[in-house]
Parts: sequence; C-alpha cells; structure tokens
Amino acid sequence: MSVTLPKSVFTFLTKLEKNNNRDWFNENKTQFKTIQTEVKQFYNEVFENLNAHDDIDKLKIFRIYRDVRFSKNKLPYKTHFGGSFHRTKPKLRGGYYLHIQPNNQSFIATGFWEPAKEDLLRIRKEFEMDDSEIRDILANKKFNSVWGNTFVGDEVKTAPKGFSKEHKAIDLIKKKQYIFTKKYTDKEVLDTDFIKEVNASFIAIRPFFDYMSDVLTTDLNGVSLID
Repeated sequence: MSVTLPKSVFTFLTKLEKNNNRDWFNENKTQFKTIQTEVKQFYNEVFENLNAHDDIDKLKIFRIYRDVRFSKNKLPYKTHFGGSFHRTKPKLRGGYYLHIQPNNQSFIATGFWEPAKEDLLRIRKEFEMDDSEIRDILANKKFNSVWGNTFVGDEVKTAPKGFSKEHKAIDLIKKKQYIFTKKYTDKEVLDTDFIKEVNASFIAIRPFFDYMSDVLTTDLNGVSLID
C-alpha cells in the first residue's frame, strides 16, 4: 500500500511559519516528531520506488533546523521538508530532490545542482562539440510534457571563459546548473496517487540522466574514464 502524506504536515508547517521561534517549537516538539516520522516514511517509500528502476545509494532528508551563522535571516527553523536522492557514482550521475511546503510551493527537481568544476567543463565542451543529442532529448514530446524543454538554474551573463558567446549552443554552454523542476499544489501533494506521480516523473528524466552519465564518464573521444 502506498504511503500518503497527511494533511497535518501542511498544518504544522503553516503554524511554524507564523510561530518561527524556539519556544513555540519546543512546546510542539511532540507533534513535530510524529509528523517527521510520517514524512520520513514517505521519503523512504520514494527511495524504494526509485531503486526499483534506478540505483540510488543514499537518501538525505534535510534537518528542520536552519544554519543561521552566516545568514541575515535568523529564523531558527525551515518551513518545509526536503530530501535528496543520490545516484550511485561514478557510473551514474545526476540526482533527485523532493520539496514539501504548504501554499502550493511543493516541487520536485532533477539534474545537476552544483556540478564539480571538472564536470561542468566537460558538459560545456560536449555541448560545444555537438549539441544535437541534448536538443533531441529536450524536444521529445514525452519528456517535455513532464519536465519542459528548458533548464532552470544559474548561468553566466555572456559566455564562460574559453567559449565563444557567438556559439550556436551558447544558451546551453553558459549554464552553471542543469536542473529541471516540476511544481505541485497542496491538493496534488495530499492525493493518494502523489507518490506514483513523483515516481513516474522521475522515470521520465532517465533519457537525460543516461546521456549525461555517458558524457561524464567518457572523454571527448568517447573513451571511458572509469574502470
């Protein structure tokens, strides 16, 4: 039987947003622990579903406590739950993320958030040499019906060092992140089929992940970089 997120998750997070202080949180710690357990069960179910068709070596559920040491925002608690799913390296690349937040701010994300310097250069060099395969993936109707046909994330203003701003693939080359996101309403998140929807969307990203994994495990001549 599929795990479903209870409405109390959104109720608690909404109250926390209005009472983001240690006194209120400590007074409601018991309720938080109950909700946290239910959320972890949901994330673990997503993890099991992913491992049925992918190879995930780690699930990381982020703590509710904010690190305020270097932040102007001194509120002590996050008002969402987040968890990431790591594919097994070095052969497989890319990652999955699930974000649960009230007021229709929940979303899933896939791709490459902070690619290593070497990986980012390798990706850019691939697009510089041949952008046809990534264009075909982005143009695929089944793929972009789920994830759209453009990346989100940060990019440089013109062109990275060593690349021409006039290159036909500069729209891809200037990206610093290669991310796709998909948003959900509160109603959709609480639906009994939400976990199936998340899994189906994660399955749909595989053409992109398969391509990027191949790029990042070979050199520009197609020679494998791993044993």
